[in-house]
Order: sequence, then C-alpha cells, then structure tokens
Amino acid sequence: MSQKNTKSEEFYLRFSEQLAKSQIWPGIYMFKFVVKSESHHLGKLKKLFDNEEAEFSEKLSSKNKFTSLTIKVRMNSPAAVVSVYKKASALEGIMAL
Repeated sequence: MSQKNTKSEEFYLRFSEQLAKSQIWPGIYMFKFVVKSESHHLGKLKKLFDNEEAEFSEKLSSKNKFTSLTIKVRMNSPAAVVSVYKKASALEGIMAL
C-alpha cells in the first residue's frame, strides 16, 4: 500500500470519528463539492444520491467556470458519509469542501 493511500485511510478514520462525536446518527448531513461547470461528472456526482431524498443546490462561479454543489441528505452513519466521499474522490475534477 502506498503512503498516499495510508494517509487517506487515516484521514477518513479521523473524519469518521469526528462525525460520530459531532452529531446524532442517523441525521442530516451537508455535502459540498466544486466541479468544473462543463464536466460530465456533475451528473455522476448527483447519481451517488439517487436512492436518497436529497436536496440539491447549485451555484455557478462568477465566471461560470465552476459549479458549487451542496447536497443535504439524511445519512445513517459516519461510515455512510465517508463512503460517499470516497466514491466522489474517484471522479476526476471533483473537489470536496
């Protein structure tokens, strides 16, 4: 396993622990992503939430080059949140905030 993957897994573990302490589960979680506006990955990102009742909000940057996507959705656990971030990280050009 590469050092980068180890750091990522450590990050996700710490993040999951922080989520467990910071709110009650299941609960509403707000995801925020930035995507290049012309990217076909925006649709793929939204499909990660197809099975959920998600509230989407999009905002274009001042020069319309980027789209900010906010998703409010009920998640069952910190592990479910981490799973979404891991799937989103596999999409090229997606930046999680």
